[in-house]
Amino acid sequence: MIKIGIVGGTGYTGVELLRLLAMHPQADLQVITSRGEAGRPVADLFPSLRGHIDLAFSEPDDDALKACDLVFFATPNGTAMKSAPVLLAANTRVIDLAADFRISDQAVWEQWYGMTHASPELLPDAVYGLPEINRESIRGAMLVANPGCYPTATILGYLPLAQKGLIEGPLIADCKSGVSGAGRGANVGTLMAECGESFKAYAVAGHRHLPEIRQVLGSIMGGEPAMTFTPHLLPMIRGIHATLYSQVTSDTDLQALYEDFYADEPFVDVLPYGCHPETRSVRGVNRCQIAVHRPQGGDTVVALSVIDNLVKGAAGQAVHNMNLMFGLDESMGLDHVALAP
Repeated sequence: MIKIGIVGGTGYTGVELLRLLAMHPQADLQVITSRGEAGRPVADLFPSLRGHIDLAFSEPDDDALKACDLVFFATPNGTAMKSAPVLLAANTRVIDLAADFRISDQAVWEQWYGMTHASPELLPDAVYGLPEINRESIRGAMLVANPGCYPTATILGYLPLAQKGLIEGPLIADCKSGVSGAGRGANVGTLMAECGESFKAYAVAGHRHLPEIRQVLGSIMGGEPAMTFTPHLLPMIRGIHATLYSQVTSDTDLQALYEDFYADEPFVDVLPYGCHPETRSVRGVNRCQIAVHRPQGGDTVVALSVIDNLVKGAAGQAVHNMNLMFGLDESMGLDHVALAP
């Protein structure tokens, strides 16, 4: 059994992580921390976990966390980078679901996140936790930077084209997310009366996930691509839909390319030619569904990529990384069927 600690288990990502770990046959939850909810039973805050999680939230305690084999940080940006050095020194592995270790360039990270990085010495050792590209590195990692939700959907949609060197010119990523991506904190903009029956773009001038996407694709393409990334807020709870545009001058059979590329990936499903994936088809599961189109047989490729932002875009991917780090079957605790309707 893997002794597990969770720092910051009170948000949407935290409760999703708890849900998945409660059903994982090798997960032994030892400690769940929250300064604001210390002493309160987890099942009191989240009744959905009654009968599954018997622990209470506790104040963060380095000694308790160092006794774990693995600690997940489901915390705001800027938290894990302060605590990770102590845990790593105690040989406790760390998976950060926030952005503290996703960007390898310290100056770029500080530019986009507006704070000084507390542990820049760890950036070279952090492994970007997208199993579809870093599977072997994740297996031996002590520190894993779990990818963002938008980057997961976007990178997976572009990945076959990037790997085969087929992308020509700038990329356009037109992405939409449900409101759970904004977190559980009170915010006027995500009130039902504010976002219901409405649809809008945001952060058009620049979103923090843009440098993350460009960094990963750039490492594959031999240079960061020019990209326009525009996120939108959808009046729904879960899900990301990424409509991804690129120019491709090759006459490659794109359907065969995508099917062959992802044939052995347990959590990427390439739909048959002509399909249009829907966010409801991946609700509650660690799966990305992709369809690729070439309208009118022209040079523009349109890849459609959907995920559940809380699962494949966060907690599910973190559990996938855990499975790899501890030599378990990749699908352990994640082989679920999407909710319908």
